[in-house]
Amino acid sequence: MHKKELIIGFIVGIIANTIGTLLYVLLFSDLSISETFDAAIQQGHIGSLLALGAILNLIAFFMFLRIRRDNRAKGVLIATILTALIILYYKVF
Repeated sequence: MHKKELIIGFIVGIIANTIGTLLYVLLFSDLSISETFDAAIQQGHIGSLLALGAILNLIAFFMFLRIRRDNRAKGVLIATILTALIILYYKVF
């Protein structure tokens, strides 16, 4: 049961990050989604785009804490750390 809750939280964290990134692109970019990602990669801003998308993870994390689903909150935290490592990879390489 413990692993299942972590996996659910991780999946929620990944989905929240994806939705947050797409919402940011749709609201603040004049280009299409694929064009925005291509431009972000070329200009070296993909890490910033992913970081802005991770803001929705805060909502998921605190929602799980509020309803006392600590293991799911840990899964969201793991997804956020994975996002941070991906951002670090893009910034270094």
